[in-house]
Amino acid sequence: MEFQHITHPSPIADAEREAILANPGFGTHFTDHMVSIEWTENAGWHDAKVGPRQPIQLDPAAAVLHYAQEIFEGLKAYRHADGTIALFRPEENAKRLNKSADRLAMPNLPEGLFIEAIRQLIAVDKAWVPSAEGASLYLRPFMIATEAFLGVRPAKRYKFMLIAGPAGNYFKSGAPAVSIWISDYTRAAPGGTGAAKCGGNYAASLVPTREAFARGHDQVLFLDAVEHKWVEELGGMNLFFVFDDGKVVTPPLTGTILPGITRASLIQLLREEGLDVREEPYSIDQWRADAESGHLLETMACGTAAVVTPVGKVAGEDGEFTIGSGGPGQLTSKIRERLTGIQRGELADTHSWVMTIG
Repeated sequence: MEFQHITHPSPIADAEREAILANPGFGTHFTDHMVSIEWTENAGWHDAKVGPRQPIQLDPAAAVLHYAQEIFEGLKAYRHADGTIALFRPEENAKRLNKSADRLAMPNLPEGLFIEAIRQLIAVDKAWVPSAEGASLYLRPFMIATEAFLGVRPAKRYKFMLIAGPAGNYFKSGAPAVSIWISDYTRAAPGGTGAAKCGGNYAASLVPTREAFARGHDQVLFLDAVEHKWVEELGGMNLFFVFDDGKVVTPPLTGTILPGITRASLIQLLREEGLDVREEPYSIDQWRADAESGHLLETMACGTAAVVTPVGKVAGEDGEFTIGSGGPGQLTSKIRERLTGIQRGELADTHSWVMTIG
């Protein structure tokens, strides 16, 4: 598919961009351009454009505004030491976007077109990819239903878009390990949309997340909807539990947990370290008991935005407990360094996970 390029009349000045890249934060600054591609029932995907980042024009009756047909992805572009720009497993994001699309009755986007959209945006916004240690360009592809109608059925018109922004540290606290709050709310139920990356899941998590922040914690923990005892995931991250007998446990993908790409990568890397990685249920009561007995050495949270982050403290209405020393554990630090080393081209990519695009 040919992409139409529209010249930006007034991109951000070089000096201003460099000032932003020096301290980008997360999710507050954006590059000059964006990608948009249209889909209609009759024409399929068409009208691909790369142009200035600007507001979207939507009819007030657009389906996304009323029935929440919306999905998104998150991945990063890294500047390697030789100046090239690379992605980490972007084909997996493309596949997950389509799985989310299937769940929300939206059209699939060809995987090649997903990656080409990223290539097109990076080509014009290459200067926005940071070179500072720990920084990257966060990419946000998303799809929305744009058909104007007020009836409960799948829309017949959609828009795929891609925006990007430089990213630094995800957690603002700067603590060596994060603290999490056990929520009484439920994130997802069997048969629901828990395995889809759709905005509704995150909207439902905002009240418990606000509660966690108000209590001084960095993230919120959700338990299962049926028994409210099994650990599922944080507000936007998967969990791993590291034990003193060489076993590592992560909650299984039963349809209520987002299948994280970082999660899948860690399973493979941890097994290569000789660890016994198991995908099995783990209860909140067992978590507390294992932490207090010392059987549990570390807990790590993982996701695209925060990569691999140690969990130091867990709190709820019935008290709190500390994991290990309350700071980063040896395995968490080691596996983070290995993963980020692969992503940044500093370690050998033996799995062909890294894709150079610029």
